[in-house]
Amino acid sequence: MRWEARQLNGADDSALLPLAGLVRSVRTPEFDGVTFHEVLCRSALNRVPAASSMPFAWTINTTRGCLHRCTYCFARRTHEYLDLDSGQDFDTQIVVKTNVVEVLRKELARPSWQREHVALGTNSDPYMRAEGRYRLMPGIIRALAESGTPFSVLTKGPLLKRDLPLLVEAARDVDVSVAVSLALVDPELQQRVEPGTPAPRARLDLVRAITDAGLECSVLAMPILPWLTDSEEQLDALFAALGAAGASDVTVGALHLRPGAREWFLAWLEREHPALVPRYRRLYAGGSYAPAEYRTWLGERAGRARRRHGFDRRPPRRWARSPAGAPAASAALEPPPAVSVPSQPALF
Repeated sequence: MRWEARQLNGADDSALLPLAGLVRSVRTPEFDGVTFHEVLCRSALNRVPAASSMPFAWTINTTRGCLHRCTYCFARRTHEYLDLDSGQDFDTQIVVKTNVVEVLRKELARPSWQREHVALGTNSDPYMRAEGRYRLMPGIIRALAESGTPFSVLTKGPLLKRDLPLLVEAARDVDVSVAVSLALVDPELQQRVEPGTPAPRARLDLVRAITDAGLECSVLAMPILPWLTDSEEQLDALFAALGAAGASDVTVGALHLRPGAREWFLAWLEREHPALVPRYRRLYAGGSYAPAEYRTWLGERAGRARRRHGFDRRPPRRWARSPAGAPAASAALEPPPAVSVPSQPALF
């Protein structure tokens, strides 16, 4: 089936899943073993629950499921809401919101829209390879910028380079934040843990391209994997590579294992590093998060690497929710809290 001939005219009897708004299901040799389910979405902006620790109130996800196949991805369980599994289906059954740009423009035009910060790259990566075909992000960037809405993009995808001119242009009108997700610089281990993601070198080159374009680029080094990527030497190599690439700041966080991701990651660990399985079960016996003692230890070790490579010379900043009724731009940024919350804002 030719991608270029995609027409969203109505329901397709060959559709494979009873998804709301499903137009058709597509398979193509370019993405072997993957089915794309093209849907017409009813909403583009997703409100983050008020009780969430996330520093933003709104998100946009162009897809559900992700081609990156990260063994640890905590968004995996969201596929179960579609009667799909959180393992292989999350990696191979990709829901694409083909009309997301049109719906977003309508939502941004509402008088009630307060131009609060919008985060892209939360439950799925907006620059996974399929974006090269669907080309949803250029329209989203333009819609947000033209409406005066500040936004951030988090990605593992070098495809973002395609849209750098648009992001630079948008940054003249609204606050734009760009971050790259990279926690592994050992290419062999990275391909085992994140088999569908671009290599570390490609992401380091992306960081450099973003900074060369005149935008700051922060890096979310999450998750750090206990006993696999948390040694002094590994963290030093990571911070050295990020510093050389021109990253403006680095945020480190330990692996957390929510249901859905927990089962998938531990099955991978059993195959690849069976001797570590008992250690992980003990470490995460109390729930999804590593114990506070481990997080403190990791923070101290990462802090030494930060200082060695000059990342302590400028305070990191993060997006903050705008108070109800306040103009979004006036409260867009605030310094981070003194103590990090035990969460992992990078979802990949």
